[in-house]
Amino acid sequence: MEKIIEESKQGESLVLENKPENTKKLFIESYGCAMNFSDSEVVASILSDGGYNTTSVLEEADLVLVNTCSIRDKAEQTIRKRLEKYNAVKRTNPKMKVGVLGCMAERLKSQFLEEEKIVDLVVGPDAYKDLPNLLAEVEEGRDAINVILSKEETYGDISPVRLMSNGITALVSITRGCDNMCTFCVVPFTRGRERSREPQSIMTEIQDLWSKGYKEVTLLGQNVDSYLWYGGGLKKDFVNASEMQKATAVDFDQLLEMVAVGFPKMRIRFSTSNPQDMHESILHVIAKYPNICKHIHLPVQSGSNRILKEMNRLHSREEYMALIDKIRAIVPDASISQDMIAGFPTETEQDHQDTMSLMEYVKYNFGYMYSYSERPGTLAGRKMEDDVEEETKARRLQEIVDLQQKHAWFRSEEFVGKTVEVLVEKVSKKSKDEFSGRNSQSITVVFPKENYKIGDFVNVKITSCTSGTLKGEAVGLSSMN
Repeated sequence: MEKIIEESKQGESLVLENKPENTKKLFIESYGCAMNFSDSEVVASILSDGGYNTTSVLEEADLVLVNTCSIRDKAEQTIRKRLEKYNAVKRTNPKMKVGVLGCMAERLKSQFLEEEKIVDLVVGPDAYKDLPNLLAEVEEGRDAINVILSKEETYGDISPVRLMSNGITALVSITRGCDNMCTFCVVPFTRGRERSREPQSIMTEIQDLWSKGYKEVTLLGQNVDSYLWYGGGLKKDFVNASEMQKATAVDFDQLLEMVAVGFPKMRIRFSTSNPQDMHESILHVIAKYPNICKHIHLPVQSGSNRILKEMNRLHSREEYMALIDKIRAIVPDASISQDMIAGFPTETEQDHQDTMSLMEYVKYNFGYMYSYSERPGTLAGRKMEDDVEEETKARRLQEIVDLQQKHAWFRSEEFVGKTVEVLVEKVSKKSKDEFSGRNSQSITVVFPKENYKIGDFVNVKITSCTSGTLKGEAVGLSSMN
């Protein structure tokens, strides 16, 4: 999944209900994409059973864990600063143990443990079940490391503790790893090859969420569209599956339909999609079920065929535009969002203009835009010179951001005068008298509270907008309640 990094959530420490019998304290914070936040919930569940309660006070922790991201250089620099802070605290509390989880753990294992000696344990994304054993090693005075990438691990048997939850929306992991090998991306190296989670364990987790009052789930993976369950194992090994396994395999459109039918009063979202795996059958399922949200995050990365080839993206500009046409035809009310990289190696002014013209064609609702930063270990990092001047990258990125802002205004204005269904998620940041939630298209909607409450599905008539927010008046509860 091309990472969707919510800047507002970066570095939040996670706190959940304490178990009175637990005696040790865990401070855990997450950086990076939704997948990392979901993984932290799995870790908290494992350690809760191992005697740890969470705390938001770093200084009182027995164990400090940071779940890390390697997607951008800035993310890694942020983690390094946090590790410096942990170690400053550790000097006054030498019993405190510090560990790195996730993608940086996989990438910088020996550097952290042996060369810099700034952590006690290093745990990769597939090794969280080994945490109790690794902590026992640390207690006995040894460094502990497990960054082995698994062909099987999906954590389908772990019931995640909902750490950052509003009690309304939740993340449900359905795949792990990625097979796409985009030249700019570290994910295949830090999270391993693609494998899918058993469908019944997904349904059981969602049933548990439903029974606890949750109203919306996001099916999560590096590349959800390529979900394929055939009894376990790597997706690439499906070619060797038995005839029976192939006949009874479940792919993403079938899983999506199972969830939509099984939980008709729950909203279903999914992230992230990859253009070459977004098959027409998925679009028909989205169109068929009103509880599947009409938002598709469809990373493109560049509008230039030459750069797409350099990136090893498995789609062309023309194929991507044809897919956009298909989405507009089958799911006409869908919002579409993007990921875009400015200044990839060898990018020319013409390549950049190709990106701008693609954006004009699609007119995305919103997007996640970055200038290229070289990631060690990736093919681009090994084989390509980062040869676009920083000044040029910054200008091109700004032009992309400015154009996206213009399109966001255009798409927001399309909602004015319409009535949309909003799931109330929280009180608005700007006014305690207003609620905030999202519509099916994942656009934030703000409206006066009146007698509604968090967790209600409310029909709201949109009266005005900004580029990122719709404002309106409630006209009643929707049929989803």
